Amino acid sequence: MRCFLQAKIHSARLTGANVEYNGSVAVCPKLLEASGLLPNERVDIYNIDNGNRLTTYIIEGESGEIGLNGAAALKGSPGDRVIIAAYTWLTAQEMREHIPRVVIVDENNQIAEVRG
Repeated sequence: MRCFLQAKIHSARLTGANVEYNGSVAVCPKLLEASGLLPNERVDIYNIDNGNRLTTYIIEGESGEIGLNGAAALKGSPGDRVIIAAYTWLTAQEMREHIPRVVIVDENNQIAEVRG
């Protein structure tokens, strides 16, 4: 088996960073639905603006929200652009047919395009 991109939300803007919250990344419900990502799923977050990377898990946020919480909040500031990515392990057969889901968002965290 090999590890492949399962889904990602690309160029989302952080709407908040709360170090006092009990950890995780809050993600807009519409973006969760479009990407197929689920609450409590492990994700990597790549901050496009400062290069920071981290691993955490998803919680369902409010409409338009992308918020870093707990220690993750130290890795970004409101307005930073981030990529939220999840990966999956695939067999040789699954690799041939796999197409990751990519959700590209605009500056207001609204869906601009869905691929895959």
